[in-house]
Amino acid sequence: MAKAKTQFVCQNCGYVSPRFLGRCPSCGQWNTLVEERVESEKENHQARVSFEGQHAKPQLISQVDMSETPRVKTGLEEFNRVLGGGIVSGSLVLIGGDPGIGKSTLLLQISGQLSETKHRVLYVSGEESAAQIKMRADRLHVASENFYLFPETDMTSIKAAIKELKPTYVIIDSIQTMQEPDIQSAVGSVAQVREVTSELMQIGKTNNITIFIVGHVTKGGAIAGPKILEHMVDTVLYFEGDLHHTYRILRAVKNRFGSTNELGIFEMRETGLHEVANPSEIFLEERLKDATGSAIVVSMEGTRPILVEVQALITPTTYGNAKRTASGLDHNRVSLLMAVLEKRANFLLQNQDAYLKAAGGVKLDEPAIDLAIAMSIASSYRNKGTDPMDAFVGEIGLTGEIRRVNRIEQRVAEAQKLGFKRIYLPKNNLQGWTPPKGIQVVGVATLSEALRKVFN
Repeated sequence: MAKAKTQFVCQNCGYVSPRFLGRCPSCGQWNTLVEERVESEKENHQARVSFEGQHAKPQLISQVDMSETPRVKTGLEEFNRVLGGGIVSGSLVLIGGDPGIGKSTLLLQISGQLSETKHRVLYVSGEESAAQIKMRADRLHVASENFYLFPETDMTSIKAAIKELKPTYVIIDSIQTMQEPDIQSAVGSVAQVREVTSELMQIGKTNNITIFIVGHVTKGGAIAGPKILEHMVDTVLYFEGDLHHTYRILRAVKNRFGSTNELGIFEMRETGLHEVANPSEIFLEERLKDATGSAIVVSMEGTRPILVEVQALITPTTYGNAKRTASGLDHNRVSLLMAVLEKRANFLLQNQDAYLKAAGGVKLDEPAIDLAIAMSIASSYRNKGTDPMDAFVGEIGLTGEIRRVNRIEQRVAEAQKLGFKRIYLPKNNLQGWTPPKGIQVVGVATLSEALRKVFN
């Protein structure tokens, strides 16, 4: 009998090596290579076939019936927004997040809402028993005649259950616990995750079944398993938040059917997740009136404008090298803006420690937040507060110019709706539109001009 061939596969990135290595040459992680058996290639590769035996065939694009993939809305408008307007039939959605953040709670609520609209839902759990899921479902008031529980990890049994029930929606909780019997490797390994996802994708696409997959995350915050997992699915959602606070953020980082970087805000309560209709009020509700080092920015998260408080604390350094710390903001962007303030506005910041954060736990990474960051730094450095009714929008160039930003009408309208009286924005953005009544729009061309108008 021939000896079985083996190879060593990195459990972090999927790198394959013929021999054991202490450190993965691809991702640089230590002790992640695990020995796996090499599977022989199957002689007959089967084409995609539905449960009814229908094969895919070429057809004219003009003959494709769009009515087969309608968008289905859930009872959570925030969830619909993140998906681009609702669930697309036959799509594959991956949801990742830290342990205990609320992934299973979110999908259990959505399953209950979908089953109440006469859609058959199959909830497959490899981590909990049916009684444990029922206990949580009773707390969330989830109950329906079309909602089925199936505590199983074997993909052969799961495929048979899907073929028998013919559900419209399938939830897999989680992908790391599922096992393909034909693959001779450990549960949760790169080979298992890749093969199980591939089979789920084939089931969903050929039978027009929407499949939600729960994925665990690594210490670095990325979804565990091979990177190809995120390439195979249609939508990747990250469920973020602090376990010490009640608010949760659902963020889309990939979406074939909608905008990426879309944001949904939820509040975790005893009865489950409740959507937050106006997140700007939450991010601003605890702002001090006369505090220094504070500025309000109107940031675009996907298609939604959100007002967030940017805070800065500038203090003299006690060591030789000044410290730069940023939470919710890009560290390199903060360093760049402080260099521009030194060169173009004559601020002496090289001997000052700087601590910056975006209040509320939200992460901001668009260029339009530059002006608010600069104003918060200047406010703390000069120990002079900004007007609490002022907002700031604008990108800052290395020469100190304020560059135009996109969707300025939506940003100004959101600030006006929340009661702000004045907004500073790039001068070039004033052309081609009429500002709404009730808010003063101030155009600035340079950083020096903005500092002069705000603090003089």
